[in-house]
Amino acid sequence: MKTISTNQAPAAIGPYAQGVVAGNLFFSSGQIPLRPDGTLVEGSIEAQARQVMENLKAVLEAAGASFDTVVKTTVFIQNMDDFAKINDVYGSYFTDHKPARSCVEVARLPKNAGVEIEVIALIP
Repeated sequence: MKTISTNQAPAAIGPYAQGVVAGNLFFSSGQIPLRPDGTLVEGSIEAQARQVMENLKAVLEAAGASFDTVVKTTVFIQNMDDFAKINDVYGSYFTDHKPARSCVEVARLPKNAGVEIEVIALIP
């Protein structure tokens, strides 16, 4: 196994890695709307979702993967009423390729974020 770390995404805020490569698979930790410097994006859920996707892009690239190689995502949202707005941002990153996805509403996310997303991707 190989631990993935990049300064283009926020550092882990606990005892875990930004991601791990095992064989030809990449598993990301959940990304919340933290900027690479660790500050939380506040404001609209769209701005939060965009930061989450940019964080995922950075860790995917550090692992040698991309959104085109993602096979599964899990989306955690604090308010299901935000689903359509988050989905619009998410969909702008997955244009031609559509991975499998689960989406669940949760009571609370780290740092009171509105959205958290994790991915599993193939390493080409």
